[in-house]
Amino acid sequence: MNIKLIAIGKTDNKNLQTLIEDYQKRLGHYIRFEFEIIADLKKVKHLSDAQQKEKEGELILAKTQNSDVLILLDENGKQLDSVAFSNYLQKYMNSGIKTLVFVIGGPYGFSDAVYKRANGKLSLSKMTFSHQMVRLFFIEQLYRGFTILKNEPYHHR
Repeated sequence: MNIKLIAIGKTDNKNLQTLIEDYQKRLGHYIRFEFEIIADLKKVKHLSDAQQKEKEGELILAKTQNSDVLILLDENGKQLDSVAFSNYLQKYMNSGIKTLVFVIGGPYGFSDAVYKRANGKLSLSKMTFSHQMVRLFFIEQLYRGFTILKNEPYHHR
C-alpha cells in the first residue's frame, strides 16, 4: 500500500519543514509515502470563500485516482488515539487497497465535491492548528502508527 498526503500551500517555516522531512525519511522504512503540495491559489481576493474552496477542491480531486481511498483531515472527523490510528492503518493495509490518500484542506475547508468523494474524515484534535503544523503532526502520527504496528520502542504505552 502507498500513503499519500496532499496539502494546500507550501510550508514557509524552515524549522517545520526540516522536521517534516525528517519524519518523511523515517516513514520510508515502513511504507511508500508521498507528500504532494498543491500551490496556493493566486488572486484569491476577488474570490468568495466558497469559490476558493471550489477551486482548491478541483485541484485536490485532480490529484486522486478513483481507486484511491480518500480520507479528509477535518475538524469534524473521527478522533483516534495513536494506538487506534495504528489499527486504522492496519485495517487499510489488510484490505488490499493500493493508495490511501489523506488531505489537509485550505483555510476554508473542503468543497462539497471533495466531501462527496471522501471515504472518511479524521480529526487530529478539537483544537485549531496552523495548516503548516498539521502537516508535521500528521506525518509524525503516521510514523508513530507504524512503530506501534512493529512493536518498536518509539511509542511508550
